[in-house]
Amino acid sequence: MTTRREIIALSAASALAQPAASDLLTQIIPRHDSSVERTLQMQVTDPASRWRGIYPDEYGLHNPGTAAGVIDTLLTAYLQPKSKYHNDKAIPERIQLAADFLTRVQSPDGNINLLITNFNSPPDTGFVVRAICPSVTLAKRAGKTDLVRLVEPFLRKAGNGMTKGGIHTPNHRWVVSAALAQLYDLFGEAAYVRRIDQWLAEGIDIDAEGQYSERSTYVYNPITNNAFVTMAAKLKRPQLLDPVRKNLESMMYLLHPGYEVVTEFSRRQDLNQRGDMGSYWFALAYMANHDKEGRLATMARHFASTRAPLSALMEYPDLATSNVAAAPVPDNYRRVFPHNKFVRVRRGPASATILAGNRSRFFTLRNGQASINAVRFASAFFGRGQFSSESFQDKDGIIHLSQDLEAQYYQPLDPARPVNADEWAATRRDRKRTEVCRLKQTATITETKNGFRLRLQSSGTNDVPVAVEINFGAGGKLEGVVPAHKVDDGWVLAKEMGSFRNGSDVIRFGPGFAENAYTQIRGAEPKMAGPSVYLTGFTPFDRTIEFTPATS
Repeated sequence: MTTRREIIALSAASALAQPAASDLLTQIIPRHDSSVERTLQMQVTDPASRWRGIYPDEYGLHNPGTAAGVIDTLLTAYLQPKSKYHNDKAIPERIQLAADFLTRVQSPDGNINLLITNFNSPPDTGFVVRAICPSVTLAKRAGKTDLVRLVEPFLRKAGNGMTKGGIHTPNHRWVVSAALAQLYDLFGEAAYVRRIDQWLAEGIDIDAEGQYSERSTYVYNPITNNAFVTMAAKLKRPQLLDPVRKNLESMMYLLHPGYEVVTEFSRRQDLNQRGDMGSYWFALAYMANHDKEGRLATMARHFASTRAPLSALMEYPDLATSNVAAAPVPDNYRRVFPHNKFVRVRRGPASATILAGNRSRFFTLRNGQASINAVRFASAFFGRGQFSSESFQDKDGIIHLSQDLEAQYYQPLDPARPVNADEWAATRRDRKRTEVCRLKQTATITETKNGFRLRLQSSGTNDVPVAVEINFGAGGKLEGVVPAHKVDDGWVLAKEMGSFRNGSDVIRFGPGFAENAYTQIRGAEPKMAGPSVYLTGFTPFDRTIEFTPATS
């Protein structure tokens, strides 16, 4: 394992509410043993190789995170009585190779490199420590001090580095703090807790709507939740579960069918990616048991057999026998998030998100397997007419988004003076503006009995071309459209209704309109990947599009 996400998967440190621990272990141990087999095959053992102890990723990079994966995988199997690798004499030698690699690449400060971006990195050291500590904790509990000593030099030096080292992003504070809490549990160094308290003194970056500052529902929310649960457990500070509880409650209303998460408002690299709640498994399982919360238990059980690490189930065996009764996860609601400027509507298989906050993808819709990734529109207004609303108003159940644009021309400087080639832009503020043009654009979104109605308007300057883009997900088939002019995978709905079908799930949309063939508006964002259907017109522009989820 090399990426942070892969390391994080190892660092989840708990288990879910499950009727019987043996049943879950029966599912997970064979999966884990298969990972051991692959790891032993891939691990470089050549004494002459500088990469001895790990294996390369798909790019040929040898990241320290891979060594963390090797240690967790092998050590956990060695300690698990039902694993076929239990007490296998070859395993400690292989663990030693991975540990030796880590000490070879560790910086004098105690840190490691994430080769794709960060060097001498305390937070990436934290991710690696998070991944290693569960299995080392198991070894300590089992009295296997010889196994602990294999990794102890790296861990202690890493701990010293993290008590002094800095971070890049908000979640890094909590990753480092959770890693130090795990090390404190192992070695009892008071300096680890002092450093944790320095970070906690800044306050926890969660807003009134239950989202952390990075608003990263797929990647960094679960990382942060896992970190706080670890700190709460290791430091015996149950108050650190409060932000986790708040975030998981928020996430109840940010789910598509199949527990897929809404990512349209993220501030990080998971923006508009697709992924599910599986990476929340640790926090879901721990909080379900701690709070006796049936909705969380439902999701934790859903992902347990595929996402629960064996080391986590062994470190927290009491969770594997929890008997929290399952409860349904909300799937019929309308929830407004005014602070973050979006609205979520869920009606069973139909799931819609309406977004302001300067997001050009202001409407998305899912109906089972059929999906609209985004509705966007743009006007050819001085190369800046992409609709993106900061304004957000929820009035009588109707969402109003708006944008005001202005453009002008410039007169000669008065009094006149020479203008150098590199100062033209700076002179604009000194010039008189004339021929000022204005454009007001709005989107009004209404939930109807059968779906959603979008009214799109653009007015102020006349005869400005307007193009609406409806971008669809993969795997479906468009009906009722014709090819767009010179646009790959671009289509036009000229009249009547169109539909997008994926299996038995359908989204019908329209009526269409096509007053011109200018779909790739100058200054607008590039066409999105996948099939896009366009509707075109001119200002003054006032069109209404109906979206109807259906099953056939």
